[in-house]
Amino acid sequence: MTEPLSASPPQIARPLGVTALGLLFAFGTLASGLSVISLLTPGGPLEPMWRLNPRAHAAFSRIGIWAPLLLGIVCAACTASAHGFFTGKRWGYRFGIGLLLVNLVGDLVNAALGIEPRAWVGLPIVALILWYLSSPRIRRFFRPAVPMPPGS
Repeated sequence: MTEPLSASPPQIARPLGVTALGLLFAFGTLASGLSVISLLTPGGPLEPMWRLNPRAHAAFSRIGIWAPLLLGIVCAACTASAHGFFTGKRWGYRFGIGLLLVNLVGDLVNAALGIEPRAWVGLPIVALILWYLSSPRIRRFFRPAVPMPPGS
């Protein structure tokens, strides 16, 4: 007896690196979400976390209410990227690339202007991640299962 033909192409197993990046975006969700809560509740139970990066706390404090708003956007973007990477969605791939490009530009500006000298470390790391994500195997994983009509 033969099996019926499937209308959808076979699923490609999620590469380990994609899973790792999904976890990185999930960690970004957690870190930015906790930062939002901490900034909205100064002196609260999350305040000690700023000992890890007091310069960031000082910078966020200077920009006032815009800081939790900005970090809330980062939290939502990381959540969407993590979900997209774990589910293999094409939009998740594009979203993740966008976030990494924003991170790359931010590291470049921070390093070049001397704002954060440690940002130089991030440049080759993000470049390697982007190179990995541009490989044919990874792009194939994020390819839509159903062909999209032209102009989509």
